[in-house]
Amino acid sequence: MPDQLLFAIEVTMNGLMAGVLYALVALGFVLIFKASGIFNYAQGVMALFAAMTLVGIQNGQVPFAHLINAVFGTEVHHFGWHVPAILAILLTACVMVLFAWIVERYVLKHLVGQPDIILFMATIGLAYFMEGFGDLMWGADIKKLDVGLPQGGSFWLEENTAWLGGEGFYGFFIDKLDMVATVVAAILVASLVAFSQYTKQGRAMRAVADDHQAALSVGVSLRFIWVLVWSLAGFVALVAGIMWGAKSGVQFSLSLIALKALPVLMLGGFTSIPGAIVGGLIIGVGEKLFEFLIGAPFLGGATENWFAYMLALLFLVFRPQGLFGEKIIERV
Repeated sequence: MPDQLLFAIEVTMNGLMAGVLYALVALGFVLIFKASGIFNYAQGVMALFAAMTLVGIQNGQVPFAHLINAVFGTEVHHFGWHVPAILAILLTACVMVLFAWIVERYVLKHLVGQPDIILFMATIGLAYFMEGFGDLMWGADIKKLDVGLPQGGSFWLEENTAWLGGEGFYGFFIDKLDMVATVVAAILVASLVAFSQYTKQGRAMRAVADDHQAALSVGVSLRFIWVLVWSLAGFVALVAGIMWGAKSGVQFSLSLIALKALPVLMLGGFTSIPGAIVGGLIIGVGEKLFEFLIGAPFLGGATENWFAYMLALLFLVFRPQGLFGEKIIERV
């Protein structure tokens, strides 16, 4: 088999893996949008905050240590223990549920019935607050996230595929972390689809998204649904934060992965959980193949930074609801 074809297959496989990571972030946006009809600008920061909290708990870091030391003149930084990864993840999940309750109690409860733009602006304020609060709580330095996930390429896969090509082909290089992310994302998506379609709470989520007041009139607890959906989005943000944090470290740029989720949502549709996955895969494969076939040979490279947005622009022009989104028809 020609080496160039094998390299293209390898690029496609890596694109699929990257697309799964994009889709993990997009899932949080879809969950919030399905329950409230708004775009949650804070989703990327939620992933950053969850990853920072996980690292802080795991390393036994004292919350607000810098503030405490500045006020009282102390030198306290760590409790002196190390929390196991599984327990740290469970504690971080509890923190995200608490965060969901606080958001509903002090923000969303006061905005029932308000225009969508008001709710959207509230999520922008929430994003900047969480970003500053997270830095104050855990520090702004780059942190290493280690929860035992495998790192690096799969040597077994390389050794067992090297025979496919010639002397210049050394086998498929696939990151083991990306493989784990693919399995986790598949389980997570299947669970969320089943929850949304076959449970009473899932149907209530869709009712709340359609009309807040109508949902209240038939006995749906708007406050419970909002806490539930923000908790689910927080859990998705935690999973995305773990995957991206383990891949590139826990730092400010982690919150910017939300920007790459925007083209994913435009392709898949803001209301479709499977659409988030398909959109992520299309973006991941598309940007990798475009860079391999056109970007590097003819355009000087670095096309991955803008390819997704150009593709999203085409979808906005010709199919603004996305591949799986519901087409809105207004009759007057």
